[in-house]
Amino acid sequence: MPRLNFKGKVFVENHHLAVPFHELVPVREKGLSEKASLHDNLIIHGDNLAALKGLLPTYHGKVKCVYIDPPYNTGKEGWAYNDNVNSPLMQSWLGRVVDRDDLTRHDKWCCMMLPRLKLLRELLSDDGVIFVSIDDNEVHHLRCLMDEVFGEENRVGHIIWNASTDNNPTNIATEHEYIVCYARNKQKLEEVWRSASFGPKALLQRVGADLRDAHPEPTERQREYSRWLKEHRKQLKPLDRYKFIDDTGVFTGSQSVHNPGREGYRYDVFHPVTGKPCREPLMGYRFPPRTMAALLAEDRVIFGTDESKIIELKVYVKDFKAKLGSVIQGIDSRRGANEIRAIFPDEPQKFKNSKPSTLIEELLAFSTGPDSIILDSFAGSGTTAHAVLAQNREDGGNRRFILIECEDYADNITAERVRRVIEGVPGTKDDTLKTGLGGTFSFFELGGPMRQESLLDGTHLPSWEKLASYIFFTATGQEFDAADIDRETGFIGHTTSHDVFLIYEPDAEVLKNLALSLPVARGLSPGSRRKLVFAPTKYIDREFLHKYRIDFQQLPFEIYEAIERPAT
Repeated sequence: MPRLNFKGKVFVENHHLAVPFHELVPVREKGLSEKASLHDNLIIHGDNLAALKGLLPTYHGKVKCVYIDPPYNTGKEGWAYNDNVNSPLMQSWLGRVVDRDDLTRHDKWCCMMLPRLKLLRELLSDDGVIFVSIDDNEVHHLRCLMDEVFGEENRVGHIIWNASTDNNPTNIATEHEYIVCYARNKQKLEEVWRSASFGPKALLQRVGADLRDAHPEPTERQREYSRWLKEHRKQLKPLDRYKFIDDTGVFTGSQSVHNPGREGYRYDVFHPVTGKPCREPLMGYRFPPRTMAALLAEDRVIFGTDESKIIELKVYVKDFKAKLGSVIQGIDSRRGANEIRAIFPDEPQKFKNSKPSTLIEELLAFSTGPDSIILDSFAGSGTTAHAVLAQNREDGGNRRFILIECEDYADNITAERVRRVIEGVPGTKDDTLKTGLGGTFSFFELGGPMRQESLLDGTHLPSWEKLASYIFFTATGQEFDAADIDRETGFIGHTTSHDVFLIYEPDAEVLKNLALSLPVARGLSPGSRRKLVFAPTKYIDREFLHKYRIDFQQLPFEIYEAIERPAT
């Protein structure tokens, strides 16, 4: 596969591995939860590369959908490449605003994106999907980067968003942007999409089952379904044409019973009321008489009020295979600005170039289920959180969002928008915004790095729980679950082969006297499983370790080499 080469690539290809884990520090008063939690909806203020690395212990392989709207690199955005890459070449770039006169702006953009895409891939679930908004300035480079990070075989496709009308008469009118879509594993994603356990299909199936139980009488059931459909048509695209319901489920009519594009079968199909032959399609029926007879027997044919209408095939929503169209129309980019004005009526210019929440909803409807986790690491004004909350309100889901914003407006724009969307905006004309969408979120600041050398000199010692999560994920590559820990014994989790323990206290004086000693080793939970123990040092010999099936690792060394990690 051809690979994109750019200035600085050699220094950033593996930079995501060198980024240290950072603490995520809760700021209770900025959130809307009684107790801040990493398992809540999240808004994180800080550099998105470090924040993504900090999320790995908790969310590795758990994010169902990533949507990001990175800088388009138009030369007018004022962004700066500032990753702390240890190279004289990269140091010369740090902190300089990228503008149109910068001849290396495309190289800098690629340097900025590559390590972030690699961490986003690590966070995606096996059936996860990533959407990236972009325009003509970088779409060609983005596709090459994503081919390299996700694999060309996992490219799902490109979506053209017909964003607005360009009235410039001197150029080719630019009326679209792109949304590039890749999967963590396209085969697994397609399996999920075929089953359609989420989105409009799942919603229609659930509503159909509820109505069948509530209304045994077909006419009343259809009336009730028609009323419900009218109220919820917005969230059902492209399934809003499924207008009927019977004992089997929700269905629509399809002309696939005829017009095969070649000479079909010529025979009569008789109307069940008039008894007369129904109007025959121009090129005959698609099916032979035997198949048609079976369809009639199974009540899979839709007749008109009389024989003058061509019959149609009854197609149930359960057989629908979800597809996201390659073109999105009808969602003007100006809706994003209108939403900001409605949410911040006293500050109409609060944020420029915000995406419409309805655009993100369109993507979420096809890519997430009711309990999915959605991540946006270029959060901006918080549109993705707005879309997640709106989608939950529409279908009763419990999706969670994770937003990361590095700019100072993470609190007074990003989080403030989410607060208002949750609690309501009294002065707005939008009834949904007026009452609020409900929900909670926790606000976190990106804390200091948890560097191994800090354990040696006693500076910036992380808490026991933070170090436990860092060690467990780094050593095993598996998710850390805080519910499993036993602070008294030092147990922090288990793998398929080991129980893992940490002997540590965030106190330099205490650390000097901590060790894996004979009493400590005997106090570890009993059992036949091997024990992986991290401690500053040990006072027992190799024979005892072998007898009690203990693998010792000294802090802060050899964390990565502790046990064999599963292949990714």
